[in-house]
Parts: sequence; C-alpha cells; structure tokens
Amino acid sequence: MKNAGKIALGLMLVASVSAGVSYFTIRKAQSNGWASADNGYGQNLRLVNLNAPSGIETDFTIAAENSVNAVVHIAAKSMKTTSQPMDIFEYFFGGSDQRAPRQQQPQVGYGSGVIISSDGYIVTNNHVVDGADEINVTLNERTTYKAKVIGADEKTDIALLKIDADNLPVIAFGNSDSLKVGEWVLAVGNPLNLASTVTAGIVSAKARILPNEEDPFRSQRPSNKANLSIESFIQTDAAINPGNSGGALVNLRGELVGINTAIMSPTGTYAGYSFAIPVNLVAKVVNDMKQFGSVQRAMLGVTIRDINSELAKDKNFSVQDGVYVESVSDRSGAKDAGIESGDIIKQINGVNVNTMANLQEQVGLHRPGDVVNVTVKRGSKTLQMNVTLKNLQGGVTAVKSSGVNVLGAVFGELSDSDKKHLDVSYGVEVTGVTAGKFKDAGIRKGYVILKINDERISSVSQLENVVKDVQKNAQFDERGLFIVGMYPNGKVTYYAIDLAE
Repeated sequence: MKNAGKIALGLMLVASVSAGVSYFTIRKAQSNGWASADNGYGQNLRLVNLNAPSGIETDFTIAAENSVNAVVHIAAKSMKTTSQPMDIFEYFFGGSDQRAPRQQQPQVGYGSGVIISSDGYIVTNNHVVDGADEINVTLNERTTYKAKVIGADEKTDIALLKIDADNLPVIAFGNSDSLKVGEWVLAVGNPLNLASTVTAGIVSAKARILPNEEDPFRSQRPSNKANLSIESFIQTDAAINPGNSGGALVNLRGELVGINTAIMSPTGTYAGYSFAIPVNLVAKVVNDMKQFGSVQRAMLGVTIRDINSELAKDKNFSVQDGVYVESVSDRSGAKDAGIESGDIIKQINGVNVNTMANLQEQVGLHRPGDVVNVTVKRGSKTLQMNVTLKNLQGGVTAVKSSGVNVLGAVFGELSDSDKKHLDVSYGVEVTGVTAGKFKDAGIRKGYVILKINDERISSVSQLENVVKDVQKNAQFDERGLFIVGMYPNGKVTYYAIDLAE
C-alpha cells in the first residue's frame, strides 16, 4: 500500500509538471501571435498567426452632431383624383351622364432632405416631391417653411428645393470616390416620421446597380447610349425605412457622402441593405440645376456591357476587369477619339472603371464639352485617348432650360380609360403643380389640357414644343398661352398664361 501511495504521488507530480509546461508553452505561443483550437473531434488544429492591426475605437457622436441639424423633414402634399361609386338607381334611371363622378382627395407623402447652403437650398430625392402641389419643410428645431422646387431630375432621382431662410446649418460635402468598402457611415433622416433619427452601418459595396424583378441580372446586359439613367449606388447596411428617402449618408467626420434613396426588401421596410446616391454625382446635378435650370448630360457615345467569364470566353480574351465596348456611335466623342468596338475601357481620368455603373458615374460627373482621358485596352496594347464629351444632340455646349419649367407643372399622357371617361380623343393631364405660372393662374392638378393657342394637344412633347415656339418666335409682348381644357368633373375651363411677365 505504501508503494502504491508513492506511485500515485509520483504520477500526480508528473501530471502537474506536464500541465505547467503546457500552460507556459501555450501562453508563450499566444504572446507571439499564435493560437490553437480544437476542431470539435478531439484533433488540434495547426497554430495560426494572429498578427493583425488592433481595432480602432469608433465614436459616432461627432458625425451625428455635425449632421443631424442640417437634415430636414419634408411633407409633400398632392391632390389625388379618385372615382366615387355611383348609386345603382342613378346609373340606370339618372339620365344621359352615367359616368362615375371623380373627386380630389388630399394625399401627403413624407421624406427627408439635406440643407446644402445656409441661404435655404435643400437637396432631396425627386420621388419625395414628384407631383406635389405643396411642399413643407420642417427644420430639426421645429420651424416649418414652404418650399419651392428649383429643379428635379427623374434620371438621377435628385430634386433641389429652396426655402426663404438664412443662417441655416449645413453639412460639408465629402468625397464619395474616396469612400471605402468596410468604412463606417451614418444614415440621418426621418424614418416612419420619427424625426432626427441616426443609424449606423458600414459601406457594403460601391457602384451598385439595383436589379429588378424583370431582369435581376441587368447589370450584365449591354447599356445603350440613349439610356440616360445613372445607377451607381453606395450600398450600406445602415438601417433606413420609408421617410429616410432624401436624407443624409455621412462618414465619421460628419461629411455628406451620399443621399439615401432606396432599400431592397420583400416587405417594403428595412431588410438588411440600403442604397445612396454618391455625393459627387449629387453635387454635379445640383450645380447644373442652379446654373442652367436642367441637368447637363454628357455622352461618351458607346454601348457597353460588363465583362464576365462568358463574355471573355466568347471574345477570346483573358481580361475580366474593365468595361467592354459593344459598339461606337457615329459622330460621337468616342468615335472622334478613335475608340473602337471590342475595346475594353479600363479608366476614366485615372479612375478604374470595372463595371458599367463605374463608367456611367464617372462620365455623369461631367458636362458636354468636357474632355476626359480614357484608358483603353485593345488586344495587347494599352492606349490613352482624350475624348470630348457631347450632349444627346451631338453638341458640346450646355443646354439652358427650355423654359417649360416656368409653368411649374408636371404633365402626363391620358390613358385610354381617361379618354373614355372624359369623352375625348386627345389631351394631356396636369399631374402635378408647384410654384409657377400654372399655380398663379389657378390651374390645379387633374386639369386636362385640350388646346393651346387653338392647337389640339395630344402629347406631352407636343405641349412642350408649343410652349417653346411661343417663347422663341412670338414678340415679347405677345408671349401668351390661351389654354382650353376640362377638369375630371367635366367642367370646361379657360386660362390665359402670360409668359412675358
């Protein structure tokens, strides 16, 4: 028994020494940046080097303080035309007019905006104020102002508003090109009418094209030069919801890097990802609106598509970055500079363009007449070409607003059902009224224009041409529009608009 006790004591001593050696060995390995782990099956995995930079402490308070007071709440009120149910007895026995009466019902949409100058200029999304008859802007300190639309652009979903105020807080513009994937950002806005809300996330991706149900892989499709929409969104996982549209995306310095615009969700509320328009593009669009009254769209003059393994195999080239040129338009800047079908565009002004979204964004930052340097891969050669960008009409000069904007109205084509209801075969509907000639004359949303200066109006383009002709050709004291039309209730109304005032 005595020997057994000695043996047990010896085993315990050996075990203690072994445990101590193991402990100090592991501690030493960990202190040198190595660690081991069990894979769950009793087998030790190999040591892995953990040498990595330590995390940076994140403080969101400065960015929030620098931005929250410059983000506003927007209420856009419009009148919606609705058909009222008709009494069944009136339908059968009430006389010749058996059409259901239509009524104007108020409808209010909400969103956010960002003050970009102390004298009252505010940027938001076009879809927040589109078709609004009245726009109210409420500052973070609860003062409310009436706003007017300075410019709106459906293609980039940007609108510029103006309120009559001074000494307003503003957000400094950052540089969305320098924004990095993984960088912290804050979304500031008014989700679900919860004023002055700040959420945090990281940049998940850049230059994102949003898929749709009809074509979830449309980023791989050729992009025609005539498609003027620019989609190159900043994707983040900062939570936004309805009401955030038009609000600010800021970096940790509180600089504006994007305008929050959309979410991708099966429910209509936040489900993981949100999208913002890069501030560099926003700045260009806003400056165009202030200087010219409309966005100046520059065209490279090529039809392009993203490069994938399928295309590379089909065209027999190994390069899978850059943008493939399907075709080049005649009399375009690209044609003049020598770009050819089959070329791969690698850079615009030294900025890598690996997707159509990248290229469209970089070109969209410029105006007609600007010269950009394009890096092209052609076979084994890398070429540098200076391309003069042109407008859609093939010119190189900026195009001033046509003047139709002074009417302060948005127009829409009449549907077949509307024509049947109104018992007309032509006409154009006023789908929205903001500050301008129409509102001053008393024209309301829903009014159907039948004739201008005794000319039948059958389309929006025809209406615009008539207005332009009056402005261009008539004597200064004869710039008048004599409008004949009717409201949905069938009442025929006449208006005279003096464009000379």
